[in-house]
Amino acid sequence: MRYSSLHPHGDAGLSIFMKIRLNGEDYEIPGELTLEELLESLSINPGRVAVEVNLQVIKRSQFGTFRIKEGDIVEIVNFVGGGQDGER
Repeated sequence: MRYSSLHPHGDAGLSIFMKIRLNGEDYEIPGELTLEELLESLSINPGRVAVEVNLQVIKRSQFGTFRIKEGDIVEIVNFVGGGQDGER
């Protein structure tokens, strides 16, 4: 099981972790994070990815408000630049 790089903080030292599936692997994250918080914890630039949650593509403008919930299936796809060097 993988853990995000966020450190849990809670009342009286108690923290609640929840399980999600991220790019085909099980993860535990502290509480219901927004997509923006999840990406930040994974050191991912939100401007360079597309994110799908439970087969629904989430608009970049919603990353700061869309909350990941227990059991969600999250897919993060990085944009890669480049192409063919003139070969066709």
